[in-house]
Amino acid sequence: MVKVRPRTSPILRGCFGRGVSLYLPIASNILTQREETTLRKIIASTRVTLDGFIAGPHGEMDWMEEFLDEALANYESELQKTVDTTLFGRVTYEGFESYWPQVALDPASPKGLVEYANQLNAMRKIVFSKTLSRVEWNNSTLVKEIVPGEIIKMKQEPGRDMVIYGSASIVRTLTNLGLIDTYQLLVYPVVLGSGKPLFQDISRKVKLSLVSTKTHPSGVVVLTYRPIKE
Repeated sequence: MVKVRPRTSPILRGCFGRGVSLYLPIASNILTQREETTLRKIIASTRVTLDGFIAGPHGEMDWMEEFLDEALANYESELQKTVDTTLFGRVTYEGFESYWPQVALDPASPKGLVEYANQLNAMRKIVFSKTLSRVEWNNSTLVKEIVPGEIIKMKQEPGRDMVIYGSASIVRTLTNLGLIDTYQLLVYPVVLGSGKPLFQDISRKVKLSLVSTKTHPSGVVVLTYRPIKE
């Protein structure tokens, strides 16, 4: 098992935020079926425990650390090759911004994480926050609130797909809007018993279709789902 030395990865902490405005109308309803098939997709990549928590009662995420190995590093790098934009909430952005620019400089970092860090540093980053006054990480843009029409415009732009890492408040808001196209849940073989759930304050039932599964040597299982359009 290979571990990163600098400090706990922000993937392993702070992947939930607050203060994102919620627009209840389902924005995807205004798109035709043909338009939906040609849009850039939004992928939510989220780590959860077996009992559905993204963090412990006080934000603890140390339960992920022992599972960080080369296979998970390669997962990050391969996913990053399919996207060109990352959507962040404040907490996740601040964790990533303080960590990933340094990873590529650390000789102890696994090769997959170095590739991921370089890709992340270069790519477009959209940060949704009402409390931040500015964002300084390379190629980052601050947006004060989620507006469905603006998200749809982003989907209509040319380019590769978009990804959300952690940022549970963003995932919940876009789930309620019907704007997430793929859920990649990395299920860790850990039961916390209590903590911060990924899916709360969901305004409507969302039916999903299982697209693929992959089990890593560490026991982490990647489940890929897509919403079923009704």
